[in-house]
Amino acid sequence: MAFREEGCYESFPGCLIKMCRLSVFLCSALVLLVLEVGPVRCDITDGNAEHLKREHSLMKPYQGVGSSPSSQWDFWGSTLVTGSYVRLTPDERSKQGSIWNTVPCYLKDWEMHVQFKVHGSGKKNLHGDGIAIWYTKDRLHPGPVFGNQDQFVGLSIFVDTFRNDLHGMDRSFPYISAMVNNGSVSYDHGKDGRSSELGGCSAEIRNRDHDTYLAVRYSKGRLTIMVDVDDKNEWKECIDIGGVRLPTGYFFGASAATGDLSDNHDIISMKLYQLMVEHTPEEENLDWTKIEPSVSLLKSPKDNIDDPTGNFRGTPLTGWKVFLLLLCALLGIVVCAVVGAVVFQKRQERNKRFY
Repeated sequence: MAFREEGCYESFPGCLIKMCRLSVFLCSALVLLVLEVGPVRCDITDGNAEHLKREHSLMKPYQGVGSSPSSQWDFWGSTLVTGSYVRLTPDERSKQGSIWNTVPCYLKDWEMHVQFKVHGSGKKNLHGDGIAIWYTKDRLHPGPVFGNQDQFVGLSIFVDTFRNDLHGMDRSFPYISAMVNNGSVSYDHGKDGRSSELGGCSAEIRNRDHDTYLAVRYSKGRLTIMVDVDDKNEWKECIDIGGVRLPTGYFFGASAATGDLSDNHDIISMKLYQLMVEHTPEEENLDWTKIEPSVSLLKSPKDNIDDPTGNFRGTPLTGWKVFLLLLCALLGIVVCAVVGAVVFQKRQERNKRFY
């Protein structure tokens, strides 16, 4: 490492400060870039067919859908099953429809990929209401929450396409949010579920010319929601929150509803993958069917308000973000130490020449 004679070692404090500032600036820029852009999580499954659970998956040509005893999927309401899609509601007012897996899921760690399409003739802000993806104790219980019952027990992911809360202008619609319920909380349509949501993000999913996807991952108490709606063939993080407890033995399903405004709400596929995760002996011996759905939050869900960019402030730092911050801090310390040592050595050599 070389220094100009009239630069660094003649002005030791100034040079050290400049070099340290440079290293801090570079690290800060890298951290901000990672935190703001929100890169794709590398651990999202690539759709390995070996881990696909067909008894919990809905795929073309939709065999095993119906009301027979051998059927693995049952539907209700305005749902129409075709060779290309399952239409939960047509583009008509006051419709409700749903489709449900008849086989309870006993996987502790899983990931659901949903390919869906929301489209219709309504112009901007004149369409509704949206789709919900469910993992709940009960199934085929029609109700006011996107075609399903209120005060449900389990997990729901809402793809809400219509704004009801005219005061909540800090977020744009369509809006994707998550809710975990033990049966004691009602979904507040007037506030777009804001008081009970765990987090969310805005996503342009309506009337797209390409495929739109949603991924729901639950593993070791962590819930992660990813979206792929920009035709880039990559996942973008929407929600990532720990402390989530979900039991086994619940049912997967999807529902949709229209009101005074309408849309076509189509499910193209729902594919469930088993995640190969090791658990402690204590976790293995636990009766997972007796777990009550819950979330351990540092603050109330109603305080978790997203910012205008769609990022969720209440989401804790994940492990890789903490690692990056520590790495940058260590790098800054090392750079400052090296610069200080070199400058000190050069200054000592210069003093000897004048001695």
